[in-house]
Amino acid sequence: MTAASEFDRPDAVAAALERTGYLADPGLASAAFLALRMGRPLFCEGEPGTGKTALAQALAEVLGAPLVRLQCHEGIDAAQALYDWDFPRQLLHLRTMEAAATASGDALDADAVEASLYDRRFLLARPVLEALQTTPSVLLIDEVDRADDEFEAFLLEVLAENSVTIPEIGVVRAETPPLVVLTSNRTREVHDALKRRCLYLWLEHPDLGREVAILKARMPQLSDELAQQVAQAVHRLRGLDLLKPPGVAESLDWAAALELIGARHLDLESATTTLGAVLKYREDADRARDALDALLAS
Repeated sequence: MTAASEFDRPDAVAAALERTGYLADPGLASAAFLALRMGRPLFCEGEPGTGKTALAQALAEVLGAPLVRLQCHEGIDAAQALYDWDFPRQLLHLRTMEAAATASGDALDADAVEASLYDRRFLLARPVLEALQTTPSVLLIDEVDRADDEFEAFLLEVLAENSVTIPEIGVVRAETPPLVVLTSNRTREVHDALKRRCLYLWLEHPDLGREVAILKARMPQLSDELAQQVAQAVHRLRGLDLLKPPGVAESLDWAAALELIGARHLDLESATTTLGAVLKYREDADRARDALDALLAS
């Protein structure tokens, strides 16, 4: 297990990330280095498919720490992020206590019963509490822009204190604060108060050379020619007016699909056959088919 303090400069972080297959440019490596050494959350914003979630996964691998993921969505609340009580087990426990009391002829002590029902063994830790109780850990709060203002306020308290209060138990504080990575696709603006508590990183799609390098790093068996052709075609697809421009994950899927059908290079036939690996909307696929000759031009 690697401690954050072992990284003495950004290029050491970049080298560690590269060993996981994640290629970081200097700006990204510096942001990750500072998040590790300063113990600050890292707020990653950018278009879908630019490697925000993958960065958290790579950092967890680098640190040898479990990745705890909280997927945000509209209507998510603190209970879904923090903890809940295992009601069926509590009910079974209560019935067992009642049966034992009936058999022995003793009366139940209401205070003792209540205390036993809210024991830690009945506590269901959701991602935030799980991350605080796991040392070390990486907490990924994914797509925070899909949550509402009330949930952001809850996150502010957790990120500031690295602790949560459970009324029936008390304060649960992290022995070692988790490395927190928040991601946003910028479907709405996240409040400044949350951003101020974080280091900020804007991620863009990689340039052509870096995307080729990513394809080769993740798929060493891929030929140089096919990696270059896939990366170039994906870059041209991003220049079209698409509903969902492809990200790096789609580039990898496309290369894998081409390999599986035995394609040695990207031509009109192989591209048409495998287009569903890189584009996920009918309108986008139709628009791409109309432009395939230009997309595949050398």
